[in-house]
Amino acid sequence: MTFPIVRHRRLRQTAAIRSLVRETVLTVDDLIQPIFVTYGTGVKNEITSMPGIYNLSLDMLEAEVKEIVDLGIKAVLLFGIPETKDSVGSSAFAEDGIVQEATRRIKAMYPDLLVVADTCLCEFTDHGHCGMVHTFERDGHIHGEVLNDESLELLVKTAVSQAKAGADIIAPSNMMDGFVQAIRAGLDEAGFQNVPIMSYSVKYSSAFYGPFRDAADSAPQFGDRKAYQMDSANVREALREAETDVLEGADMLMVKPALAYMDVIRIIKDQFDLPLVAYNVSGEYSMVKAAAMQGWIDEKAIVMEMLTGMKRAGADIIITYFSKDVARWLKESK
Repeated sequence: MTFPIVRHRRLRQTAAIRSLVRETVLTVDDLIQPIFVTYGTGVKNEITSMPGIYNLSLDMLEAEVKEIVDLGIKAVLLFGIPETKDSVGSSAFAEDGIVQEATRRIKAMYPDLLVVADTCLCEFTDHGHCGMVHTFERDGHIHGEVLNDESLELLVKTAVSQAKAGADIIAPSNMMDGFVQAIRAGLDEAGFQNVPIMSYSVKYSSAFYGPFRDAADSAPQFGDRKAYQMDSANVREALREAETDVLEGADMLMVKPALAYMDVIRIIKDQFDLPLVAYNVSGEYSMVKAAAMQGWIDEKAIVMEMLTGMKRAGADIIITYFSKDVARWLKESK
């Protein structure tokens, strides 16, 4: 049957009908709000390239977290900027490390708020890479090789220290081979069998990370991360990465970035039955904010369409710097 018997516009006539037949719904329960925690006191510094997002000292966390909880957001993702850095990122796994201290404070204030701890070394190393580095000089330039297996030991120590501090979910983002297996074994051995791993399974080497590296002071001091993060042209490789993490014990998978990788989100969703996370990264956030500040776009409409598209592609969970904005808009629409 076709026109005039079939009229697709019948189901688009009113807002009530459109709502009734809507296939994809974005809710506040889908969202995770990232937080950047730094050293010092009284610090609330807006990140220049990420309007509305701040580096916060520990004493400034309470107001931020209260706002997040009051908006109905159920989870935060913690990133830490330490006071000192070294070649192995030792403050990443220190008992009094910035992420560990922030976790304790948040869990003391709001025990039911989920704390997801980003497990990586790049914010804590003086070279800005995600693992241990063997450096050497050649032709007057510093070169380096990120050491995979040696890095795993440090990442395990970091994950265990975060779990001891009270993190509900460990989210390793380092893209070392074998990182899920190593962290799972380390958590289990330390008695944290029930702490899930949200793996950054499919993490591309992307130009969309630029503002984040400003926020976390984590830009590599030499070279780049293309030897361990994925080539943005590849999708079959994404399946291999995700399958490995599933076999190694990941509880959730992630695709990062999200906006330019909707096809990857859909393929991973169709292939695996674990909860799937999409990371709406800093560059995606900043582009929208910049255009909105110029009056070129309707920020709310763009953001809601963009995040709904991520859910439609297959994401069950969305990490986004827009979480608080979206939570407010959803409340207003009720």
